[in-house]
Amino acid sequence: MTLAITGANGHLGQRLIRTLGADGVRALVRRPAAAQHLAAAHPALDLRLVDFLDPKAMTTALAGVRQLVHLVGILKEGRRSSYRAAHEQTTEALLQAAASAGVAGIVSVSILGAHPQAANACLASKGRADEALLRGTVPAKVIRVPMVLGEGDYAAEDLRRRARRAVNVTFRAASLDQPIYAGDLIAAIRRSLDELPEGRGAWDLAGPEVLSRRALNQRAAAVLGRGTRTLSLPLGLGMALAWFAERLPNPPVTRAMLGVLDQDDAADVSASGLNLRPLDETLARIVR
Repeated sequence: MTLAITGANGHLGQRLIRTLGADGVRALVRRPAAAQHLAAAHPALDLRLVDFLDPKAMTTALAGVRQLVHLVGILKEGRRSSYRAAHEQTTEALLQAAASAGVAGIVSVSILGAHPQAANACLASKGRADEALLRGTVPAKVIRVPMVLGEGDYAAEDLRRRARRAVNVTFRAASLDQPIYAGDLIAAIRRSLDELPEGRGAWDLAGPEVLSRRALNQRAAAVLGRGTRTLSLPLGLGMALAWFAERLPNPPVTRAMLGVLDQDDAADVSASGLNLRPLDETLARIVR
């Protein structure tokens, strides 16, 4: 039985490959550089270079695949990448291809707060893609998560840098985070694959603690035996700066991206059924 992973070159995709092993896993990527990187790291991996927006190419790439983990998505929209293409059109092509290829189940990782009627453009686009997956003929499970922290990934490296600074500056430091350890998300993906097709639906999953961004910086610094102060700037200022940044060819931040990062996360995980790693253990793993 073959498991396909779209967006397999991301940190979460590579972690899933390491957890499962290359045998029986097919990695789907869209860029030659990503394919070269994965081939070097996992020589035995079944690797396919494919256009995620092409249903025919996707059908060919999914031939013989029983289950699929969908990890494609973006936080920042640019001139070469739109939310609609990355989320909705990619999902439309994937659903058509999965049905044609006889895929038995799909697990997709989404963003906590994603909803078709969300005011935020990123969350609304991702919500429409999630809704399409859940309405599709192929049984699907959507796992919506907040910040994911894993060894060496982007969010963890950012938090590590903040933990080492004496002073941090951020927008709305009181915003609530509920970070989840990447290993716990991998466990949730594996469980969801086992539960399909009966376990179709949406799952809001997050870490065991809700805390402010200021408190998260302090907890991360404490792991290093340090202290840190976080200065809070008004979110409106950040939105204004992001508006100016959007005039650049490749803006470092956009208003929609900032809105996703700023939203308050507070998911009820009491019935998750997972043995979630305590926050301090997660921080010890990623900050050190």
